[in-house]
Amino acid sequence: MTQRRKRVTQAEVARLAGVSQAMVSLVLNDSDGVRVAPETRKRVEDALRQTGYTVDIMGRRLRGKSNQIIGVFTYEAVFPSGTADFYGPFLGGIEEESEAQGFDLLLFTSPGRRQGRRKVYEEGSNRLGIADGCILLGRHTDRDELDRLVDERFPFVFIGRRESSAGPVSYVGGDYAAATAELYERLWSLGHRRVALVGYREESESTADRRSGYLRACRRHRKAPLALTDDDPTAVFDRLRADEVTAALVEATEMAAALRALATGCGLRVPEDLSIGVLGDTDPTQTSAWPLRTAPEVDWTTFRIPRREMGARAVRILVGMLRGEMKPGRKTQVLLPCELVEGATVTAAPPARRR
Repeated sequence: MTQRRKRVTQAEVARLAGVSQAMVSLVLNDSDGVRVAPETRKRVEDALRQTGYTVDIMGRRLRGKSNQIIGVFTYEAVFPSGTADFYGPFLGGIEEESEAQGFDLLLFTSPGRRQGRRKVYEEGSNRLGIADGCILLGRHTDRDELDRLVDERFPFVFIGRRESSAGPVSYVGGDYAAATAELYERLWSLGHRRVALVGYREESESTADRRSGYLRACRRHRKAPLALTDDDPTAVFDRLRADEVTAALVEATEMAAALRALATGCGLRVPEDLSIGVLGDTDPTQTSAWPLRTAPEVDWTTFRIPRREMGARAVRILVGMLRGEMKPGRKTQVLLPCELVEGATVTAAPPARRR
């Protein structure tokens, strides 16, 4: 059986460096107003490296010192293969920028799970407190926890626009309202005059932003909106046909695939008879409630969410907050533009315009 290695103490480091334990503490904590001779500091640092001394993180936090650690908390699992394409760029941007800023990363996962959902607070304590601040990700946010984090003034930045009744939330999100309006304009330029919005039934800031962009475009062209939130694709498809819709803006990729399958199943062509635009990359954790009767590799017309930049920008904002350069408010609330991606599901004018 392997014997567990004993933790190195400051006293041992002090003996090796030939200084007092208080001097080791001064070097570790970089105490303000106390000058340490360069040669003394070097001896202590050499001894720290030689012994492999590990900083007492919780002790430093209790003394008000920075741990140089940024936490990453996700409300949904990030490692299953089905979510890799969605979360990977976010985490890549977070990791790259954290390294550039001189911070380590700490991933918080399942110990706080209750009733199948991840939780920030466990037995009344903020599990994220070991880090200096945290990046939060996830569609299914706990509103009570978000309010509490804001109320406690714990430094955090959410990836995705969020609101709280307790005060301003720092976030970096995609500008879904502008991107949705742009995709509507693309359909309008092709001649579509009956454009529907098919969104999530569950209300969230991202869903509200997409709906806002759609309604703005409808008002601009003086067209009556048709916003559908039914979870049943067959019911949605029947409504689209009854209202003679020629194009649909769909928030969930799975719903878009189901509508495409239903259209081709009854002899309609996509995009010739029904154009379908997907409103960005959506929630990867949502499971399909209906069988997909279509190939998964559809070349969707959509818009690209700048995930990597969102992750990096969130870190820069959080570090600015930790350094006292920013406070939660307008300067810490950022929406980045999304890029329109021309695919094969929006390429044709509606039938009435071709005749």
